[in-house]
Amino acid sequence: MNFQQLRSVREAVRRGCNLTEVANALHTSQPGVSRQIRELEDELGVPLFVRAGKRLTGLTEPGRALLPIIERLMLESENLRRASADHAHRAAGPLSIAATHSQARYALPQAVRDFRLSHPEVRLQLHQGSPQQVAQMLLEGSADIGIATEALAHYPQLVALPCYAWTHAVVVPRDHALAVDAERGSALTLQRLAQFPLITYDGGYTGRSHIDEGFAKAGLVPDVVLSAMDADVIKTYVELGLGVGIVASIAFDAERDRGLVALDARHLFAVNLTRLAIRRGAYLRGYAFDFIGTFASPLTPEVVQQALESAPGEDYEI
Repeated sequence: MNFQQLRSVREAVRRGCNLTEVANALHTSQPGVSRQIRELEDELGVPLFVRAGKRLTGLTEPGRALLPIIERLMLESENLRRASADHAHRAAGPLSIAATHSQARYALPQAVRDFRLSHPEVRLQLHQGSPQQVAQMLLEGSADIGIATEALAHYPQLVALPCYAWTHAVVVPRDHALAVDAERGSALTLQRLAQFPLITYDGGYTGRSHIDEGFAKAGLVPDVVLSAMDADVIKTYVELGLGVGIVASIAFDAERDRGLVALDARHLFAVNLTRLAIRRGAYLRGYAFDFIGTFASPLTPEVVQQALESAPGEDYEI
């Protein structure tokens, strides 16, 4: 048994049994992948995959039972490489961060800048995606740290730690009726907001669930005419007059967004919680703990390590 055989099985599962894609991912040939899988099956004494001729179509029952063990072995092999690298080159190496657009655009820049100043030999890789994609990158091992508001706490294989709480804001052009209401001292209500076409985040992004819940509790059906994952896109279409925007409050910059006015919406929608996630059982190099502390100072190495050693399902508070 060797790690190349285990990698072939894992990649075959991840890539829907498409051996051409597996071969490309592992930089080998398709016959080579087939041989590695067959040799492992022969050694284990059970078939791992269902076959239709020479084509793999899915996992057998033994394959489904053994896959978590294969995943753990691959994770521990990566942990071994990282641990040895940590001792050989403590201040140098790669660090992969996966985040949603809002986090990458508005929350991460200062932390990245400060971390780069103190760790110039660390090579940062920043990946963007939906909360589900961020979680998947962590589970696959292509990201060391994930940052998002939604979804991360729903995966038992991840440790999701709270970083900071934030609220939404309503953004409108300066001459909009809602801006005039605010100048006259009128409080913003969901009933008033529902009178206008709305532009906000896609489902599953940046607290969209709390926006939907807020309207639903009030018995209102908002007219969402446009949705996007990017607050800058939302603000662009608000400036064009297509509707009223609902964005994360951190996404509004009074200097940059001079044509718009931000109205506080914290009383309309529930508070959102951004979380930082790590794959349970993963080995973090020393500078990864430093990055986490730079981004969220309450997340000290001791706090993070304790969380990694905790049981799945345990929740944490800021």
